[in-house]
Amino acid sequence: MRVTTWAEYGLIVALHLARRREGGTLPARDVAENEGLPTDYVEQILLKLRRAGLVTSTRGAHGGYLLARAPADITVKDVVEAAEHHTFEVNCDVRPIDPVRCSLGTSCSIRPVWRALQHRIDDLLNSVSLAELLREEVDVEQLVMLR
Repeated sequence: MRVTTWAEYGLIVALHLARRREGGTLPARDVAENEGLPTDYVEQILLKLRRAGLVTSTRGAHGGYLLARAPADITVKDVVEAAEHHTFEVNCDVRPIDPVRCSLGTSCSIRPVWRALQHRIDDLLNSVSLAELLREEVDVEQLVMLR
């Protein structure tokens, strides 16, 4: 699994909004500046998060973005899927190397391993909320190891 900048920045942006939730809406420019990320990239990520229903937006001079739900109700999986459309891509399903060997009707002993890995990754990412990621690193590490 490769974690892309879309997924990484998506989590950074979502966590920024989670930290500042009580302060009202935040312009994309402010989020980008505070996190040291390119503004155009943050705007694209916020658009993806909005389309996924994870953030809401308000237009105008005092407009900006706000989490659509409580941080405890948004998981890492939600954010990664909003940014990337998937958490782990099984090549057998998306880009078969050999159309004959990789077809669904053909027995492949490798495919079950990739699908099991996909399920485990999805389960772990779905078990961690933004609220939990707001804790200290050592606390998050212990929490993740227990799951």
